[in-house]
Amino acid sequence: MTDRRNTDRRSQAWFGARGRSGMLYRSWMRNQGFGHEVFDGRPVIGIATSASELAPCNAHLTRVAEAVKRGVWQAGGLPLQFPTMATGETLMRPTAMLYRNLMAMEVEELIRANPLDGVVLLSGCDKTTPAMLMGAASVDLPAVMVTGGPMLNGKYRGQDVGSGTHVWKFEEDLKTGRMTEEECFFAEGCMARSAGHCMTMGTASTMACVAEALGMQLPGSAAWPAVDSRRMETAQAAGRRIVDMVEEELRPSRILTREAFENAIRVNAAIGGSTNAVIHLTALAGRVGVELDLDDFDTLVREVPTLVNLMPSGTYLMEDFCYAGGLPAVMAELLGGGLLHGGPVTVTGRTVAENTARAERAGSDVITPLDAPFQPAGTGIAVLRGNLCPDGAVIKQSAASPHLLTHRGPARVFDSPEAYHAVADDPALDVDVDENTVIVIRNAGPKGYPGMPEVSNVPLPAKLLKAGVTDMVRVCDGRMSGTGYGTVVLHVAPEAAVGGPLALVRDGDPVVLDVPGRTLRLDVDDAELARRGQEWTPPADRYASGYTWLYTQHVEQADRGADFGFLRGGRGHEVPRDSH
Repeated sequence: MTDRRNTDRRSQAWFGARGRSGMLYRSWMRNQGFGHEVFDGRPVIGIATSASELAPCNAHLTRVAEAVKRGVWQAGGLPLQFPTMATGETLMRPTAMLYRNLMAMEVEELIRANPLDGVVLLSGCDKTTPAMLMGAASVDLPAVMVTGGPMLNGKYRGQDVGSGTHVWKFEEDLKTGRMTEEECFFAEGCMARSAGHCMTMGTASTMACVAEALGMQLPGSAAWPAVDSRRMETAQAAGRRIVDMVEEELRPSRILTREAFENAIRVNAAIGGSTNAVIHLTALAGRVGVELDLDDFDTLVREVPTLVNLMPSGTYLMEDFCYAGGLPAVMAELLGGGLLHGGPVTVTGRTVAENTARAERAGSDVITPLDAPFQPAGTGIAVLRGNLCPDGAVIKQSAASPHLLTHRGPARVFDSPEAYHAVADDPALDVDVDENTVIVIRNAGPKGYPGMPEVSNVPLPAKLLKAGVTDMVRVCDGRMSGTGYGTVVLHVAPEAAVGGPLALVRDGDPVVLDVPGRTLRLDVDDAELARRGQEWTPPADRYASGYTWLYTQHVEQADRGADFGFLRGGRGHEVPRDSH
């Protein structure tokens, strides 16, 4: 084994110190049974784990951490595990997105404040992956991401069912009488039958793939199921690799380049990934000083077809995706078509092109070839502009109904998601609400809710579901789960709560959606909108203290990634002062 000792390491400012300071640091660590020889200058590797029983997707990460430790020991490093908060979208109210920035702050400060030379980031659920990447990028110590892997395919009455996606389907079946409450109780256990995150191409799977596409995760590791033994092999390999990264001084700032972000955006289109990737990639780019504009998520993907046939846009699930070749097979297809940059360096120390040189696509329709794609080019995320969203809005075309991508209809406005849910199942809901109506949900943005929850894809009114209507245009300043589907315009910016045009919409106003033309507008005279704007008064601040007050005071709009303005840019890894 290579001698990894180096008295100039960052960690030696703690463990290599002379006199009282060094004695204090080493002696307290030795109460865990470490011998004096582990403080000899070898790389100290932090294992940041978001394991929590309150975040079901991440509950198994303690086992993953053990595999990482084995790899670090094998490579001659000293692994030290530490906990972070876990932002689990499945349980947290009002939304885990409210706490993504707090988790990113915590991860950043824990890495900087402790005697670490490199870090392995263990994540799973939607917001934990971007939060950890944001925090680590701001410190810029060598870092590698290890996501916890998807659940096994759900199985119900002989068919595959997808987490999240089938929640919406079963809800519709329940409302229309096609399922009973008892059948739903049984089905929910069939949907989540192993450890891991959502096995659809929801936000958790998307962000795992995005981390790999960025070069921050080992090739192929995004897709291995959480309970597959190769998930642990991957974690162990990451533990070995981070020790080499410390030696090579391979930091996030060398990996997270403009070309890496362009690759991630195109990969997100090819996999039919979540619209939430827009928010998270924009925020991460802000941490490393990469200029990333909302329009990049449109212009960069217009030539990229959807290659992956996964729910919610398609048929299959992440377990199938893994066995079909996983993300390396997708990236190899894109590289072969000149749609990816092959040169960016990754956590392997090799380039994207080198990592994917031997990738193979299994003969199936889970991952389709570039010349016969699952959906043609131009079916990814579209960015809309217009007088209803001057700073932009997004729509996931592959999950929308083609006949609604060009639509004009009267608005039916609700001032909160709760206001809509209160009447959605009422048969007496406005008699003039039909399949042409555009449902507008406002005050669900970063500041207004607060936290920008996944509420935009509200279920259709029960009376229309029973009449056979399967989709309607919905417009909202909130987000949608990556497992969701439908013709839903999201992330409308600026949001209603800060005076965006969505605040000015009234019942009956004609809303015009033109996705091919990339516009969303209110067909109301400019003078009338100006008059309404003069009459609009901002909502009173609901929070006077605590984290939620901090959030509402400093959160940026959706087109900026909903990060805190004061966290943009990096703050480095300078060793803090010694207080002893």
